[in-house]
Amino acid sequence: MKKVKIAYWIVTGILCLMMTFSGIVNAMSTPESITLFKYLGYPNYLIPFLGIAKLLAVVAILFPGFPRLKEWAYAGLIIDFTGALYSSISVGDPASQWSFILIGHLLVFASYILYHKKKAVPAS
Repeated sequence: MKKVKIAYWIVTGILCLMMTFSGIVNAMSTPESITLFKYLGYPNYLIPFLGIAKLLAVVAILFPGFPRLKEWAYAGLIIDFTGALYSSISVGDPASQWSFILIGHLLVFASYILYHKKKAVPAS
């Protein structure tokens, strides 16, 4: 089951890099984040909160142990991506702009499934 572990770390690595970059940009409340949130109609005080939450989710997913915390981190990322998709649809963004969000959903699902497959494999 070495393939499962390799697949898990590749998918999870890509997901965590993506969320770390997004989390840092949000936590710092960059002008791009402020512009995006204003476009979506959200208050600016939400930006650093979401950024820190994303960074904490990455930490929870990457560090060993704490399986319940990992479950919550995966759930939080799905909620984040689903909220982003809903917000994008609500403001009338074309479907072509949803690809990044949908890729994020797929990465979270794949990482979660592979995490459970990896956990089910007996240690050798």
